[in-house]
Amino acid sequence: MKKVLVGAIIALASVLIYKSCADYREQTASLKESSLLIQQELKNVSKLIVTEGHFVEVYNYADSKELFGSLVTADKKALVVVNAEATISYDLSKIEYELNEAQKTIRISSIPEPEVKINPDFEYYDVSADYFNPFNAEDYNAIKATVNASLLRKVEASSLKSNAENRLISELSRIYVLSNSMGWTLEYKQQPVSELSSFLD
Repeated sequence: MKKVLVGAIIALASVLIYKSCADYREQTASLKESSLLIQQELKNVSKLIVTEGHFVEVYNYADSKELFGSLVTADKKALVVVNAEATISYDLSKIEYELNEAQKTIRISSIPEPEVKINPDFEYYDVSADYFNPFNAEDYNAIKATVNASLLRKVEASSLKSNAENRLISELSRIYVLSNSMGWTLEYKQQPVSELSSFLD
């Protein structure tokens, strides 16, 4: 009778140990699969997002040079029309992140800053200059610097920036949705992400 009881206990213990090992292997395999899926999604998101816009700037340039005090001046002026293509881009291949399988956490530590590029095309009209105050390279450089600064302010104040941010959030939302559906926690700057706008902080 004792042999039968001992045999039954050993058999039961063997079944429990086997089931525990099988459950652990299944949980480990599931965790590994989740980790691979998240890594693949991060790879899919790692691309260049470019938002484009068109801007026009009209600039009146004038310069006056005194020759004999304020009695005689040499003037020059120009009407400058600028057509510019502007882009705001996020290179998401530069995202810095870490996966912690034990804690089922994705930690995004850094998102690249947007890169603003402006390609202006300058057209000069009604250019006139005095013999004693001609147009030179310094004038053209000054015009370009002033116009580029003005265009940059326009780009920053336009909907182009918000459109670029919306596209950024749209891409990152894929990671957010996937991590939530798999029971993982998404963190940005060591804080859990509860809403997508956190990526813009």
